[in-house]
Amino acid sequence: MDIPRIFTISESEHRIHNPFTPEKYATLGAALRLKAGSRILDLGSGSGEMLCTWARDYGITGTGVDMSALFSEQAKCRAQELGVADKVSFIHDDAAGYVVWEKVEVAACVGASWIGGGVKGTIDLLAKSLVPDGIILIGEPYWRQFPPTEEIAKACLATSISDFLILPDFVASFGEYGYDVVEMVLADQDGWDRYIAARWLTMRRWLDANPDDEMTPEIRTTLNEEPKRYVAYMREYLGWGVFALMAR
Repeated sequence: MDIPRIFTISESEHRIHNPFTPEKYATLGAALRLKAGSRILDLGSGSGEMLCTWARDYGITGTGVDMSALFSEQAKCRAQELGVADKVSFIHDDAAGYVVWEKVEVAACVGASWIGGGVKGTIDLLAKSLVPDGIILIGEPYWRQFPPTEEIAKACLATSISDFLILPDFVASFGEYGYDVVEMVLADQDGWDRYIAARWLTMRRWLDANPDDEMTPEIRTTLNEEPKRYVAYMREYLGWGVFALMAR
């Protein structure tokens, strides 16, 4: 059980596997008015930066679940590094269908909504682990502007234009699901650069060290194509943010 190897290679040096920066996570934690002892479940927790830094800065406790063996191990190391291993734990497992027996104040899925088959299914899954009046966090892409063609949408790694909504429609959709949007923090272009551009040096170093690996052709193709595709299309059209929701 693991995520596709392309990600564990290209993002092996990442602490954050989405377009947020440490500053954005700090902003989000402050905006949520987190209190010491609050319990958080993070499905698709990656390398654990959100839980670890919030445990350090706000005294929360939490559990992260992720399919990547590498990222889960990195999360445990990060918890040790920040001195919060007694406050947060990380489980290498499939987060799809994962529900905790002790309900939490915050249930999050920041950038991995495929675990619930989409945004609505992921919200429904997170709600099963949430205390009454708790907060759900959803991190998800949206269109900054609609791509003019399906080809451009695919260059943004969507399967079609219909995969994402523009921000006003995306925010409105949460109301249709029965939730109030009570906070949001949006990634900026610098955050996108740090997420995507940071992959390129990692891939180049990996190629230099692994010329005969079976993944070498795919990594080489990705490094050849991604920089131009990113600056021409993804940086222009694709937004990303974390939205805090409470049931009405």
